[in-house]
Amino acid sequence: MSTQTVSAAPRPSPSAPAASSASLTATLVRLKLSLLRNGLRQSSGRTAAFVVSVVFAVLFAAAQLVGLLLLRGTDAAATVAVLSLAVLGLGWAVMPLFFPSGDETLDPTRLVMLPLRAAPLVRGLLVASLVGVGPLFTVCAAVGAGLSVAHGAGAVALAVPAVLVALLVCVALARAVAAANIRLLTSRKGRDLALLSGLVVAVGIQVVNFGAQRLGAAGTGLAPLEPAAAVARWVPPASAVAAVDSASRGAWAQAAAQLLLSVVALGLLLFWWQRSLTKLMTAPDASTIAAAGGAAKQRGGRAGGLWPEGRTGAVVQRALRYAWRDPKTKSAWVTSLVLGLIIPLFNAVQGAGTIYWACFGVAMLGFLMFNQFGQDTSAFWMVALTISSPRDAYEELRARALALLVVSLPYVTLVTAVMAAVLGDWVALPGALGLSYGLLGSLVALGALSSAFFPYSIPQDSAYKNAAPGQGALAWISMGAAFVGMTLLTAPVAGLQAWTVLSGRPSLGWLVLVVGASWGALLAWAGLRWSATRTAARLPEILTAVSKA
Repeated sequence: MSTQTVSAAPRPSPSAPAASSASLTATLVRLKLSLLRNGLRQSSGRTAAFVVSVVFAVLFAAAQLVGLLLLRGTDAAATVAVLSLAVLGLGWAVMPLFFPSGDETLDPTRLVMLPLRAAPLVRGLLVASLVGVGPLFTVCAAVGAGLSVAHGAGAVALAVPAVLVALLVCVALARAVAAANIRLLTSRKGRDLALLSGLVVAVGIQVVNFGAQRLGAAGTGLAPLEPAAAVARWVPPASAVAAVDSASRGAWAQAAAQLLLSVVALGLLLFWWQRSLTKLMTAPDASTIAAAGGAAKQRGGRAGGLWPEGRTGAVVQRALRYAWRDPKTKSAWVTSLVLGLIIPLFNAVQGAGTIYWACFGVAMLGFLMFNQFGQDTSAFWMVALTISSPRDAYEELRARALALLVVSLPYVTLVTAVMAAVLGDWVALPGALGLSYGLLGSLVALGALSSAFFPYSIPQDSAYKNAAPGQGALAWISMGAAFVGMTLLTAPVAGLQAWTVLSGRPSLGWLVLVVGASWGALLAWAGLRWSATRTAARLPEILTAVSKA
């Protein structure tokens, strides 16, 4: 019996994995560059927007770099440098949550079907993430922060790895957060977060403005920020820059601990990122479960019992469900509710507000009554089929107004009461409530009329466009008429409230409350009645106008 010798397969050389990883990294970098190039080829407008954003980002980064270098040698240099890196790291952490579609390479599920291992993929994506405007801006900020606190040859030498570690921590943080939440970010809730990014920016601007005014009023420079900077010195990526400052002061042990903290954080982020990638590539997507759908139906059934039978109850439920489920509608509601409280409250805390700032929240919510049919887009044809008379149109508009009032009336009352409590002006509360109710009624009337006379389509595929191409003028006309109309319609109540204040009879504010509530209810009823007649007569025109997106 003969034996046959089988030669062993040649073993791969130790350099093969390294070469494969390097090839994958180069491929991912080329892929990132191709995505940027092909994205710019889609339209000249996108190219122009990208070029303008790059120019502004580079100019701002250069200005920040110069500003940090000018602080070199001052007492505030360390505080500004550390807090700048802390804020920058926070921005990298939240960026994927609000802009999930800003970088297509943030979605690792596109690579699930490829025979790739998580570890080489992490290294390749990390290098590819260094290509872009964001990393360039981060490098400028980190270099400026590091050099502003570096004194001595040793500190300057330490600034080189510190800047690199800070940059890698920022990029790895963004990638790890995106990978861990990619199922959420690619779902409807993720689109909701993207639409709410404008709200976060608006609130953040108000917070920064408030903090800057408090610092200016205190007259103590940046001393109030030093406790926050002391904490941020031990939080990556700011701890990397703090290590340079510690080295400049001769505290090398502390500098080593702070830099090591950033290096450990980088390792943990890479490990978290790799675990998330492994889970994405091996675990099924269980985002839709039948049991969850059944629970949602049960919740909807219980809520349905709160409303009357017939068209009114059905329309109110539909409007409130749109406000909860539709991304654009939810964004408008949340923006109105948050800004309607934050802006009046900030003005009151700063000492520049009055109780009548509550009318700002009234206006924010009242404008949601405008373009009611445009929110339905082309699906308005189903609503139009149920309207055969002005009475049907009146019930439709009345139910939509009721859905708005269910939320806005308690909200307006709460905001006005909070303003009275902050300002200690309880005497003016009844009159301010009467003025708010009158303003709300006028906006409901004007919104119903605008929905009938100036309907326009709302694009659903864009987070920032609120009118279809060619219909922007209708939106501006509607808003302009609203400002003029609400001023004229609310003038009687405002005049009565002004008379009670100027005549020194604040106790008559209760009269203003009764008159304002009655006047607002009358305006809302008259506006709904008049617009119902026009809506029933213009159904084809309305359907055409709201179906253009």
